[in-house]
Amino acid sequence: MSERSQQALRIGVIGLGVMGMGTATALLQRGLNVTGCDISQAAREAFTAEGGKSVATPAELADCHIVLVVVVNGGQVEQVLFGEQGVVGHLAPDSLVMQCATVAPSQAKQLGERLAAEGLMMLDAPISGGAAKAKSGDLSVMASGSPEAFSYAQPVLDAMAAKVYRLGDAPGVGSSMKLVNQLLAGVHIATAAEAMALGIRMGLDPEVIFDVISHSAGNSWMFENRVPHILSGDYTPLSAVDIFVKDLNIVHQTGRELALTTPIAASALQLFTAASGAGFGREDDSAVIKVYQRLSGITLPEAANDACGG
Repeated sequence: MSERSQQALRIGVIGLGVMGMGTATALLQRGLNVTGCDISQAAREAFTAEGGKSVATPAELADCHIVLVVVVNGGQVEQVLFGEQGVVGHLAPDSLVMQCATVAPSQAKQLGERLAAEGLMMLDAPISGGAAKAKSGDLSVMASGSPEAFSYAQPVLDAMAAKVYRLGDAPGVGSSMKLVNQLLAGVHIATAAEAMALGIRMGLDPEVIFDVISHSAGNSWMFENRVPHILSGDYTPLSAVDIFVKDLNIVHQTGRELALTTPIAASALQLFTAASGAGFGREDDSAVIKVYQRLSGITLPEAANDACGG
């Protein structure tokens, strides 16, 4: 795509949460014409402050050539695409929908079929990397779709991702790969919380546990990334507990569809579900450790202002 046509390309991003806002900002910073969409006025104002345009309903993205869907779950995907104010009925033929949310592979396949029936292309393109990489344009994209869809999406993929995995020529494969990632991510977070709880219960210094394990064979990316949230006592959600309740439920559902048992993922799901039921669902996913605090009375590090009585 020429520089001139890239500048003329109109991009819509539906969902200005942590990942959507970061992605939309990265696209904007790389010179693309981006309109953000969110029901939250605060989110829209935040994106406008970055220099982008914003709208309140997906239907208002009718003039976009490419629409990224970066919402929370499959129900929201259905609503923003096919609901009363959905974008699908308003897009021009041969426009592209990039479906970036974590959904069941079976739903991704169905979305591809439904969008094709409307004359639209779809890239099944779940994303991974967290808020910081979203904002810097360094995400991993696990994508599947037609060669035409990949070609059309190239300027967007170049702007948002450090690595794009081309996994197949039809929707569903990208979401399948994302599900493998989410199984591991959820299990690693749950295991990191349990390991920290055990160490604290045995009287070890939490800071020392982190230092030793992050330089030892038991380390994982999630341990190294999430345990600092526990050490600082800061559970401001970058990725919330309820996200993994959703994603590990999709793992469980897909395992049932395939007659494949997933006992380790099921154990992690129970921990996240317990954390959500205890009122921590909207806190950072590292707050799963609070389940152990409730069960065994371990003392967790406090936020600096809490420790000072602020």
